[in-house]
Amino acid sequence: MATAAVLSPQEVPTTLNYYTPLNDEKPYNYSWQNVLPEGTLRSNVGREPHPVVVHNARGREAEFGLDKNGFQFVTWPSKEKAFDDEERIQKEYYPEVEELLKTVTGAKRVFIFDHTISQKPGSNERGPAQLVHIDQTYQASVNRVRYHLPDDADRLLQSRVRLINVWRPIHHTAAHKPLAVSDWRFLDESKDLVPVRLIYPHREGSTYSVRYNPDHKWYYLADQTPDEVTLIKCYDSETDRARLTPHSAFEDPTSPKDAPNRHSIEIRALVFDAE
Repeated sequence: MATAAVLSPQEVPTTLNYYTPLNDEKPYNYSWQNVLPEGTLRSNVGREPHPVVVHNARGREAEFGLDKNGFQFVTWPSKEKAFDDEERIQKEYYPEVEELLKTVTGAKRVFIFDHTISQKPGSNERGPAQLVHIDQTYQASVNRVRYHLPDDADRLLQSRVRLINVWRPIHHTAAHKPLAVSDWRFLDESKDLVPVRLIYPHREGSTYSVRYNPDHKWYYLADQTPDEVTLIKCYDSETDRARLTPHSAFEDPTSPKDAPNRHSIEIRALVFDAE
């Protein structure tokens, strides 16, 4: 209670789940597509809860940028509202996101390689990820270029390459379990990042889990609407600026109890300075 008493309305006390090992093996996650032998853990990445304060960026959006902090808040309404048809998402929403990323970053080429919908109504879509993470390691991001664009990879990798997620609430304002992003400037890159094998049926990638560090500084956009997106940098080939940002869903105790569950879509895109 003493901690809550000194917080301003712009600060939300909550708990985030950080990395802890479940056994002595190197950290791994098996994809949901894998059929595992009996007794095999799907993941040996555990969750260690730590109290944190998440700062509200509402009214301060212009202070944050991809190259400075690793994330950015942008108002960019979409014509797509339902997000209930995969073909329409790819044909109509993907081009909107490509235009957004080119406009914000100055990139010449954008390649969207997948998307995830959380809490899609009437389906078994996964819920928000309540574990501090980054979707790709540095090497996995480079490997993504070679995997998705093999004919152009050598040329594209000679120029600046970024991997950026575009996160948007859908259907209504994000209330329960909004998205928190961590400022790159307060990350200890050499100590905090834990490479985790991501094992698919026919190939392997890798992500970062994150060790707790009390210096981390967290932000979110309160009452984020479907007209607003959060850009999350997961990789940048340039090393003199923010290269990634840890992120996680979190429990917001200030959310109205009767607010609907969070629904969101997250696009993952390779962003190139070369054509």
